[in-house]
Amino acid sequence: MHFNTHFNDIAQSYLFSTIAQKVAAYSAANPDKTILRLGIGDVTLPLAPAVIDALHGAVDEMSKKETFHGYGPEQGYDFLKESIRGYYRTNGVELEPDEIFISDGAKSDLGNILDIFAADNKVLVPDPVYPVYVDTNVMAGRKVEYMNATAQNGFLPMPDYSVDADIIYLCSPNNPTGAAYSKAQLKEWVDYANAKGAVILHDAAYECFITEEGLARSIFQIDGAKTCAIEFCSFSKTAGFTGTRCGYTVVPLALKRDGMSANKMWLRRQTTKFNGVPYIVQRGAAAVFTQEGQKQIKANIAVYQSNAKIIADCMDDLGIWYTGGKNSPYIWLKCPNGMDSWTFFDYLLENIQVVGTPGAGFGANGEGFFRLTAFGSPEVTKEAADRIKKLLSK
Repeated sequence: MHFNTHFNDIAQSYLFSTIAQKVAAYSAANPDKTILRLGIGDVTLPLAPAVIDALHGAVDEMSKKETFHGYGPEQGYDFLKESIRGYYRTNGVELEPDEIFISDGAKSDLGNILDIFAADNKVLVPDPVYPVYVDTNVMAGRKVEYMNATAQNGFLPMPDYSVDADIIYLCSPNNPTGAAYSKAQLKEWVDYANAKGAVILHDAAYECFITEEGLARSIFQIDGAKTCAIEFCSFSKTAGFTGTRCGYTVVPLALKRDGMSANKMWLRRQTTKFNGVPYIVQRGAAAVFTQEGQKQIKANIAVYQSNAKIIADCMDDLGIWYTGGKNSPYIWLKCPNGMDSWTFFDYLLENIQVVGTPGAGFGANGEGFFRLTAFGSPEVTKEAADRIKKLLSK
């Protein structure tokens, strides 16, 4: 008997554990200091009233024999899939019901989708990167190659036809950098993937934060994407479902390789290995797409967008280079005065008790950069921005 030795190849992640240890040590030594946390990408506003009402209604249904729901379809209930179809339609994208698969979140599907790909596929990811993209492939023994995301290209690497790839990870708006691809830029990636016979895994978890014209909310707004892309979406940031758990993945019927259908393989995988998302949760998720639900969640998102603007305005006033903030809840800034990521972390914690995330934790190209998030309360965000501005204006 042998365990999967590829787990030995996974780089140990010390990022958030180290942050927690440093903050705990500082707090213990300085109990009178108020620490402002702009590091973790978790939401802070409660679920929208329309969602709560739907959840309560579904709970009541489960209490009556006539409306009780047992096992549901692993790929999701039709009522939620139809709601998602309607949402995509507002962005000019037409989907078939069978192309939509309900999940417990984008993170799970981003890892599980690899079951349908061969182990010898070559994987291309940006650096800096959301660690899940890398670790899930290393676990399976795949070779991972990196494309450079830097300040010079706005942390938006573009395709290089001299490089061959089978699986390509794109996240737009990006975590951790907040940078977002234009439709024209995504078209270049779609053309590259179709030319190479590759598949793009497009993480659209933050599409709800897009405000500028010319940016795509879905890769399927791009001609040719249905033959080369799979899209992963989440209710976590869109509607505050980080603790409720629901997302969805779109696998086009047109996506085929070697005579095999990605859609049919994913359906078989899900019906074999996944129990499905609870009926109660799916009812809550469907309420997100109602007229009242959309109004309420957009009001919540507007709070985070306002927070992002507060931080971005602070960076502008200080003359600090950054990406994100306008179409993303993340602000990815260049550490001032040549500081490295962890030095800047310590500098903020020790001097003004503000906590962010060192960019070095997301890859080699993250060194010298720093991530702040807009998911705190407006009061905390404004106070943190004021402290940063005062400290760095000296």
